[in-house]
Amino acid sequence: MNKEQETTVTQETVNTASARIPGGKVFLYLTEFFAGMSVMAVELGASRLLAPYFSSSQIVWTIIIGTIMIAMALGNLYGGRMADKKPDPSSLYRRIIIAAIWIAAIPVLGKYVIVGVAGIMVVTVNTGFLIWAAFAACMVVFVFPLFLLGTVTPCLVKYAVQNLADSGSTVGKLNASNTVGSIIGTFVPTFVTIPSVGTSITFIIFSCILMALAVVFFIGQTGKKDKVLSAVGVVIIILCAVFGHRSDFAFWEKGLTYEGESVYNYLQVSEDDQAVYLSTNVMIGIQSVYVKNGSLTGMYYDYAMAAPFMNGVHEKNEVNTLILGMGTGTFATQCDRYFDNVNSKGVEIDGKIIDLSRRYFGLSESTEVVEYDGRAYLSAISDKYDVIMVDAYQDITIPFQMSSVEFFTLVKEHLAEGGVMVVNMNMRGTGELSGDDDINVWLKDTIAAVFPYVYTADVINGSNCELFASCNPGMLDIFERNVEAEQDHSLKRMMQTVGEGLKKYEAGNRVMTDDQAPVELLGMKIIDTLIMDELQYYKQILKEKGIRGLLDEIM
Repeated sequence: MNKEQETTVTQETVNTASARIPGGKVFLYLTEFFAGMSVMAVELGASRLLAPYFSSSQIVWTIIIGTIMIAMALGNLYGGRMADKKPDPSSLYRRIIIAAIWIAAIPVLGKYVIVGVAGIMVVTVNTGFLIWAAFAACMVVFVFPLFLLGTVTPCLVKYAVQNLADSGSTVGKLNASNTVGSIIGTFVPTFVTIPSVGTSITFIIFSCILMALAVVFFIGQTGKKDKVLSAVGVVIIILCAVFGHRSDFAFWEKGLTYEGESVYNYLQVSEDDQAVYLSTNVMIGIQSVYVKNGSLTGMYYDYAMAAPFMNGVHEKNEVNTLILGMGTGTFATQCDRYFDNVNSKGVEIDGKIIDLSRRYFGLSESTEVVEYDGRAYLSAISDKYDVIMVDAYQDITIPFQMSSVEFFTLVKEHLAEGGVMVVNMNMRGTGELSGDDDINVWLKDTIAAVFPYVYTADVINGSNCELFASCNPGMLDIFERNVEAEQDHSLKRMMQTVGEGLKKYEAGNRVMTDDQAPVELLGMKIIDTLIMDELQYYKQILKEKGIRGLLDEIM
């Protein structure tokens, strides 16, 4: 057989396959379009599904993107081979059905699988917990359906190319369809479906789109088995929609006051007789607290109250405070409770958190909150403040643009004469890390490169460290005078505790810039040590009592 005959045979095979496709090439382009859209939707959904358990840091994003690219590459290889071996579109649309069912099942089973994988990693991994747990969870939950979707493009090329004369044009149109679908699949989940109906429903929506493609294809086919498969797939997706429509990531928590999602965060509000709590991460940390009886929180917010004292709160008629990373306004609420002359203004990027602050956390309507990025806000204003609080750091999701020498220089420029910056640093290390590996050491050195006077105080019974920085050499003398003048006994005792713990920081040369700020890697190292310290207790139980003893302890 010569090359001309071989080409003709190949084209006849493809034409025979294409003839069974409803709408011909148009349907193939639609398939490519919605497949590309679904891949990106699943990728974004993956980030939201993993974030409550492993954070939304660049490290987790890297793992998600990397595993998805692995899945797509393997799918491309397998799909190309299968298209050459058996150029039957029915096999492709069967794989799409399976992918659709799997994606629909993620809201039902995904969170249990992720927690199960994390549990396995707890007893098998001694370092790099976040990396290995997130990677394993991605591999188990997301790789298979995306591998199946990775087979779409090479198969569609096989079915769509009818002759070599227009092969380039056809492949270009397929790639364009995939790219446009991917673009839409990037914006729709982020700005429409996830904020409005949640991550779980987002998975369901895109599984329905894939299922609809397969159903339309098989309606025009003669095979009864494929129609039965389509019907079964529709039923399973409906069941998944019924049982998986809720976004209860913390499924073990009962009686939550609020649980939902925003463009930026998973949000959880819980409460007891004493306080109301906000968490944006299921596994680690409380981001805001509101004490119902009006007393101090017993957390780092109390330490941050030292900043107004360092600025002379009892010697001034007015102290203007700006809070970058307002959260639900715990610091502002406490300032309002204890001081008559402190005017607080907050900047918070998450609008839903602002709503929650008014609804559940008692933030005064008179306290202005701007929905904006903290650094961008500073760049847009010329106002100066007596106190600026930086509280935008959560777990390892430290925004690099608010960790650099350029950012702290910007803060300095917006401080009034004698002004004080207070920075809440989470994840205080256990002392096992060297300075080169400790994110807090880097932050302190960076701040000390901007401010001549830097003092720190470790929060007792917590992992936070409060840092106070100013250009005023007399900030501690002002602090002592104003603490002495404080009339509230509980607040005075708290400030005395802060004063006893204050240490002048001796600066090093580890300075982060906008160009180079390795906050993710540094944060991962320190949180890894914190997690391992917490897990030693459970590892010991496993060693002494076995799995049953561990389950009894957890339950």
